[in-house]
Amino acid sequence: MNTRPRRIPRRRTAVLAAAIGLLVAGCSSGTDERADGAGAARGSGDLRVALVTHGSEGDEFWDRVRKGAETAAAKDGVELTYLSDPDGAGQADLVREAIRDGVDGIALTLAKPQAMKDPVNEARAAGIPVVGLNSGVDAWKKAGLLAFFGQDESLAGRAVGEKLNDLKARHTLCLVHERGNVGLEARCAGVKKTFRGTTENLYVDGTDERAVSGILTARLRQDPSIDQVVTNGADFALTAVDAAAEADSDADVATFDLNEELLDAVRGGNVRFAVDQQPYLQGYLAVDALWLYRTNGNVSGGGAAPVLTGPAFVTKTEADSVAGFAAAGTR
Repeated sequence: MNTRPRRIPRRRTAVLAAAIGLLVAGCSSGTDERADGAGAARGSGDLRVALVTHGSEGDEFWDRVRKGAETAAAKDGVELTYLSDPDGAGQADLVREAIRDGVDGIALTLAKPQAMKDPVNEARAAGIPVVGLNSGVDAWKKAGLLAFFGQDESLAGRAVGEKLNDLKARHTLCLVHERGNVGLEARCAGVKKTFRGTTENLYVDGTDERAVSGILTARLRQDPSIDQVVTNGADFALTAVDAAAEADSDADVATFDLNEELLDAVRGGNVRFAVDQQPYLQGYLAVDALWLYRTNGNVSGGGAAPVLTGPAFVTKTEADSVAGFAAAGTR
């Protein structure tokens, strides 16, 4: 899921061709960081994999996904190209560029499955294996993907609802920072399914941090009965902590996803808990799965079941054991 409220322009479809062209020409070693966000990790083998996500540039969550993917690529000798576009049409264009370039495998997210339907079909028609990660646990099989690595968002949401019951919460506000993102909607729906109190969604534009803070502060002032805010990203949780203080609200904060700063907030008691879906692991497994399929015919999950990387609750008790990994950018 996106975790940082920041807007970037749509990627131009020529970007991927240029990035891969640099790889073929041998103009890059290690990771190629450019202002447009495209990057390539060069391996020693003959396989080329494109990882195309809906993440925003500068988002620590997607930095972790990418780091995991690059670690697997280095181990397997794969040439990896990472590109992203939060806009569904832009992401679809990037996938089509990878297909035209003839990569050996594609890993992608299905935050907006309908936008990815045709590009996935085109990849399959071209004989290019496609795996999913992070978003689309309910859509990957129907879309024809080879495997999926991520969290069952509905299951995670239901687990959060039960956790809030244990914590005696009564009125929960679930913050949705991207309309149309099936993963975020599934999380909040899961919370509502098991939470015994009142649940409502608050929709905001996550690319505008100031607006998110203002809308949330106003809602908490308007309704003092809200005693729990659930956010869908670490940075949004920190924003919610500040908004609750600004609104003079007693609402507690919990969140999906985590980073180093969020862990400090959990340890300090400002955030009740975080749900870790292990983004580093998602990126790692997706690239490794394509390498295994190409070199040994392996299919993770047998093509029938997703490989789940979460949910795992991180409370004040577990925060210290995770902190070192978070500092290293792998949790």
